[in-house]
Amino acid sequence: MIGLISATAAGAAARDRLAAAWPDRTRVYDGPVGDAVRAAFAECEQLVCFLATGAVVRLVAPLLGDKATDPGVVCVDEGGRFAVSLVGGHGGGANELALEVGELLAAEPVVTTATDAVGVPGLDTLGLPVEGDVAGVSRALLDGEPVALKTEVAWPLPALRAGAEGSYTIRLTDRLVAPAEHEVLLRPPSLVVGVGASKGAPVEEVLDLIESSLREAALSSRSVAELATVDAKAGEPGIVEAAQRLGVPLVTYSAEELARIDVPHPSDAPLAAVGTPSVAEAAALMGGGELLVPKRKSAARPAMATCAVVRRPARGRLAVVGLGPGARDLLTPRAKAELRRASVLVGLDQYVDQIRDLLRPGTRILESGLGAEEERARTAVAEARNGHAVALIGSGDAGVYAMASPALAEASDDIEVIGVPGVTAALAAGAILGAPLGHDHVSISLSDLHTPWEVIERRVRAAAEADIVVTFYNPRSRGRDWQLPKALAILAGHREPGTPVGVVRNASRPDESSRLTTLAALDPGTVDMMTVVTVGNTATRNIAGRMVTPRGYRWQETAQEETE
Repeated sequence: MIGLISATAAGAAARDRLAAAWPDRTRVYDGPVGDAVRAAFAECEQLVCFLATGAVVRLVAPLLGDKATDPGVVCVDEGGRFAVSLVGGHGGGANELALEVGELLAAEPVVTTATDAVGVPGLDTLGLPVEGDVAGVSRALLDGEPVALKTEVAWPLPALRAGAEGSYTIRLTDRLVAPAEHEVLLRPPSLVVGVGASKGAPVEEVLDLIESSLREAALSSRSVAELATVDAKAGEPGIVEAAQRLGVPLVTYSAEELARIDVPHPSDAPLAAVGTPSVAEAAALMGGGELLVPKRKSAARPAMATCAVVRRPARGRLAVVGLGPGARDLLTPRAKAELRRASVLVGLDQYVDQIRDLLRPGTRILESGLGAEEERARTAVAEARNGHAVALIGSGDAGVYAMASPALAEASDDIEVIGVPGVTAALAAGAILGAPLGHDHVSISLSDLHTPWEVIERRVRAAAEADIVVTFYNPRSRGRDWQLPKALAILAGHREPGTPVGVVRNASRPDESSRLTTLAALDPGTVDMMTVVTVGNTATRNIAGRMVTPRGYRWQETAQEETE
């Protein structure tokens, strides 16, 4: 919950705008400001104070305890010009909240956290438990001092500006070790603990078994990702509470699934009880991995719990990112976040140039020229399989005539794949032209480099016969100058010469141009590979210079519906 506090009418007006926008996330605190701040600080995860920065500093200073537990505090000035991340930038989420508040109130977000200011990710913002000299290693990263990155377990991390050698160290490990001087330990969620238990097994027995097994194997409990067991034990109180105390999810599998897993220590007892010869080992091994701790029984007599520990395979991360048509303000916030999360960027050289300034320092860039799409897809997947966080970029939407298809054809379930949608060329061009895609529409690429022309022609004919609006991608190049005239001739056999046609070149870019013409008047020689051509259907009209396709109703009904 976000507590909202104000002292003046101007502050209250901005406060109420925030409350109206986030009714389920916010709570307004009225009354004397000091009392309101103290109450909100105790009851909320975050605060937004519409007060002078100095006043907020004096009010919250006596309340501060620890940056890991203090709420994040954002201060907004009376004029609503700035949203300042004041306290808890990382741990309390104030930096992100300042950005959100700034966007909503049209205020300038002010983030002064050193790592954010220079584009280096904070070690405490990576989503992994962290131990050791966080301040010292962070300072070394900021100052450009040599910092070594030692990855004992492969795990996808953003670019950290770290190398192979250095007097400071970031160590990614699930081993039970103490951090050395000038060292930070990052704990990846690499361990899965399989658990079996008799009915009524006490939680203390289950926890003691898990903790002693990890300790004796020199494994950190902070790297446990989940407990796993059989469906029949999904509600067993000792197992359920053990997962809760460890702060990890409880994952369950059917006896049939577990029975198919090859384990070193099958037993007749669980087979008779729940229908599988192994619970602990099979559940831990369900996702594959290395068995670090074979099945162990608890020390109690009689033993009521068993466990096994597996280091699951490292899963690299591949984000396939659509950059949109070119304009920076059409690049989505999610795309920006994925670019900054990546340690490896793969893309066409001209697309890399568009977003190079958004990458974190130290991001490894693998760029290549036109015609190397499949090579880039293979490279991106290979880097992800090596445990890296990879962003594979393409223009428009990565799933539309772009990099998602070749990448996913190469990828298997051994890596995590995230698709990040973008504004594709047909949509960008449609917005410029008016509303040509108001009813059924189809996109067809006229490039026969990957698709035989016979297939393309069959699809154009089908669209023509079905009276569907058509957007042509890759319409014409110097080496392919006859395909567009042929496609237009096919459409002309089913549509009037005056059918509106929209032509947009470099949509959303500085040299954008557009024009509205007709099927008979369009000169294919004025079209190139940077152009999108949209041909209307028999209902499409030119209305006040805009290309409009009605939604399939009579014009009167459409107009009435739009005004309701």
